[in-house]
Amino acid sequence: MSAARGRAALFLDRDGTIMEDEHYGREPARVRLIDGAREGIRQANVCGVPVIVVTNQSGIGRGMISQAEYEAVAARLDALLAHGQATIDATFYCPHYPERDGPCRCRKPGTLLYEQAAEQFGLDLEASVYVGDRARDVAAAVRFGGTGLLVPSHGTPAEERDTAGVRLIPTIREAMTVALATLGCAGHGA
Repeated sequence: MSAARGRAALFLDRDGTIMEDEHYGREPARVRLIDGAREGIRQANVCGVPVIVVTNQSGIGRGMISQAEYEAVAARLDALLAHGQATIDATFYCPHYPERDGPCRCRKPGTLLYEQAAEQFGLDLEASVYVGDRARDVAAAVRFGGTGLLVPSHGTPAEERDTAGVRLIPTIREAMTVALATLGCAGHGA
């Protein structure tokens, strides 16, 4: 579903990639950016690269966090980024809990949310870069032929560190530098 004439985007996972993973975090005061994320997002903004967050949020489906709590955390993340003049263009999230709701195409590694973003923003999924801390976060890169960058966090299982078709990058700061260069933003490193 790659729009060949569309723009390349920077697709980011949220928890464990641009902010510390609080496991069903619902307290805005606990939101902490991962070092290098804000600067990388800001540089993508400067280059005119769309920054799209795609995140699984099964805590909503599990009843562990409410929609209002999710939105408050998202607003806090946006505020912290804005403090550094960085902006996320859109966030797409899956609220489903597969064990209760059954399988869905929007829960990563499903690709529905990426496809929706591509349609909404006129994006080329093949030319895009996908960054995350779990194999499911970068699976779309393999599926669409894009560039996948896996940045291990404390929540990354050891067996996922060698995911076929993606590059292992030690920090989000380094991943953002690689992503920006891949997206044609050389000289604008994070």
